[in-house]
Order: sequence, then C-alpha cells, then structure tokens
Amino acid sequence: MPSAAPKLSSPMRQEKDSLGMHPVPRDAYYGVQTQRAVENYPISGQRASAALIEAYGLQKWASARANEELGMVPRRLARAIQKAALEVAAHRWDPQFVVDVYQAGAGVSFHMNVNEVLANRANQILGGRLGEYKPVHPNDHVNFGQSTNDTFPTAMRIAARLEFDRLVPQVRACGQAFAAKGKEFDGVLKSGRTHMQDAVPIRLGQEFAAYALAFERCAGELEHAAAGLLELGLGGSAVGTGLNTHPRYRVLALRLLSGRTSHNWRPAADMRFAMQSQLPMAVASSALRNLALEVIRISNDLRLLSSGPMTGLNELQLPALQPGSSIMPGKVNPVMPELAAMVSFQAVGNDISVALAVQAGQLELNVMMPAMAHAVLHAAGILRNMLAVFTERCVRGLKANPERCRFYAGATLAQATALNPYIGYARAAELVKEALATNRSLVDLAREKNLLSPAELSRILDARAMTEPRVPKPEKRR
Repeated sequence: MPSAAPKLSSPMRQEKDSLGMHPVPRDAYYGVQTQRAVENYPISGQRASAALIEAYGLQKWASARANEELGMVPRRLARAIQKAALEVAAHRWDPQFVVDVYQAGAGVSFHMNVNEVLANRANQILGGRLGEYKPVHPNDHVNFGQSTNDTFPTAMRIAARLEFDRLVPQVRACGQAFAAKGKEFDGVLKSGRTHMQDAVPIRLGQEFAAYALAFERCAGELEHAAAGLLELGLGGSAVGTGLNTHPRYRVLALRLLSGRTSHNWRPAADMRFAMQSQLPMAVASSALRNLALEVIRISNDLRLLSSGPMTGLNELQLPALQPGSSIMPGKVNPVMPELAAMVSFQAVGNDISVALAVQAGQLELNVMMPAMAHAVLHAAGILRNMLAVFTERCVRGLKANPERCRFYAGATLAQATALNPYIGYARAAELVKEALATNRSLVDLAREKNLLSPAELSRILDARAMTEPRVPKPEKRR
C-alpha cells in the first residue's frame, strides 16, 4: 500500500489559495495547489511521464507566444513564461512535477503543477522570488485564455504523438531484424504445424518473413493512429466555446507549435468534439494493444520453436543471456520472449483502462483523461524499451538448428497432402493411417502399393518443392 503523503521538510513557505493558507517547501518551484494534490493523492508513487511534461512545456510556450503576439499578456511577462516553458520542455525541471498519475479528474492538479512551476520560474527569471507570484501569476498569465479542459487533452495528444514517434522506428527495426533472419533461414526446411499438430513442410525463413510483415503492419497501424493525434482542441477553453480567448489565438498557437516541432498540428474541426470525445486516444491505445497481441503471438512461437533442448522442438537456439534456474544446473530459459510477453500483457491491460476511461466522458468533458494519458504513455514507453532489447538481445542472435528442422520436415505425415491430386484425399488419408499404425514411411508404403512410380514419388514429395505453389500434374490415377 502506498505511503501517506510525504512529510513536509523544513524550511517552509506559506502560500494562499481559495481554501486558505498552506505550507509549501521553500525551495519548490510548484505551489500550494500542487502541494495539496501531493497530500490528497498518495496513490501509486508514479509521476507524469517525461513525454507529458515535454508536451505541456511545448503547449505553454506556444500559448504564451501567441498571447504575446496578440497583446493578451504583457511582452515582458510572456517572454519569461516562454523561456521557462522551453526549459520545462527540455526536462530541466522534471523533479518539480510531483503530482501522482492518479489524481483528481481532468488533470487539474497536474495542470496547476505546470502553471505554478512556470510562474515561479518566470518570476525567478525576472528577479522575483519563489512563491510570491509577482509579476507573473500562474492563472492570470501562464494560463491566460486556457483551461485544463483544453490544455490537458492537447498535451496528452502531443505527448502520445511524441511517444509514437519514438516507438514506430523501434517496431520497424524489430521487423527488419526478423526479415534479415528470414533471408538467413530461407534454406532451412522444417515441418509446418497447425492446431499444434504436424502439417506440410515450410521453410523457417518463410515463418520469419511473416513475422517481419506483422511488425511492419503494426508500424503502419501506429502511424495511422498517430496521424489522428495531430488534431488539437487548444483554444476551446472551459467548454469548447473559446471563452476568454482571442479569435486568432487557437490558429496562431498551433502554427507556432508546428514551427517548433516537426509536426503539422491542426485545430480541431469542432472544439466541443475535441473536448467531449477522446476517440484519438482510443485509436492510439488500440494500435498499441494490437502490436502487443502480435508480440505475444510471436514470442510464444519463439518459445515453442526453441523448446528443449533435448525434449522439445529445438528448431531454434536463442541467445543464452543468463542462468535459468536456481536449482537446475545448466538450464537456460527464453528470457527475452518471456519479457516480451509480460510487457505486452501490461499493454493489453492498459488498453482496457483506456477503453473504460474513453467511454466515461459526460456532456462537455471527459474527466478521466489522467488515467488514459498514463495508460497510453506507459504502454508506448514499455513497448519501445522492450522491443529495443528484444531485437538486439534475442532476434538478432537467433540461430537455426537445420538438422532438427530437416528431421521434422521429413517425418511429417502431412506430406501426404501433396499426393491428393494424384491418388485422391481418401486414399491419401488411408496411407497416413497405415503409416502411423505400422511406423513406416509414406514413400515405402506408396511404393509397396505401387500407387506411383519411384520417380513420381520423389518429385511429388520433394519437401522444398512443397513450400512454393506448383501446378499438380496428375497424369494418371491408379
């Protein structure tokens, strides 16, 4: 269970808000509203992601710059806010963002954490002291023309886009590593398996080429989701009507934001929609979930193919990274596929949280944004970090066991499928049943029964030929 709110260390300063006076650590760049939130929400010990802090810094910079150009905030104050905001975006003040990720609805507590840090830092730049909020006030100047209700969804989407920008290249790098292995393993014949039972031959390289394509398709889905995050409702103010904002503010702020970043942020077609609906976050979360599902599937395959080494399939050898047992000497476990699966399980769970949060919006606002922001950013971050080590410490080091693979390719009785056009399905099925009952090979039985000539059998049951499309030539049926 999380500990109680942290004890305030001495020396302290006193600050006043609408509820009265309250002590705040003297050297803190945050203020009284943040301090109250720290005491109210000692939930997880987790703080806002670096991406959300960066995104809020960028948004506050753009807003301050726009309000300066429009004459809404005095230039001297706006310039100090802009400098402070860029410092926040550069992660200079990350330790000052102390509100738990689980907090009051809509993200008011974290938003005020941002406003207070920026106000205190701006005042410091202007020669003022922490906690006095002169000449820069967190609400009147840093937050001019803004609300948690439009800035939090804006920052949340910016942060998610930043995380997707970092994730997609890692997804593609993993896919490229699988593709390289697909080429390396292209000549390795093995038995296919469906329903966990023997199937017709396949090449190990073909399996890996399919894995590579799965990652490429996931990258495409992530890019599609990321595109939806570019539409922002900044300027909607309290309920999406733009109250207290200059008519040119929203377009100007997003143009400035686009100029500072590599993205073409655009105003939402309807500011009310951008505040009421968090569909872009649902789409982003589902893309992360779908990536996780593919990772789980493929990591399970790697564990199966490398099972053994004496009593399993043992068609693949995974890099030996660490001892695998505290009691069984010499045991080495598939630690990276296990890691990949567990991280992906968490990402799938996060998507459920996002789904519940997205549907929980009411009327003009979805107040569950802190939960969905944390879930999406957390999932994107752990998937990125996992794929980095999974690619480098597992996929790139995979080795095939060609002899074992060839043994299974020759042993699978599903090769009888290739005989269907020549002797018919029913006759081939009888041949398989007899082979299983007598522990004899298909070739021996087919020859004994004079079903096909030795040359025909050799051509038809060529395992390599079975791994590509070919036109059957049933010249004669016996």
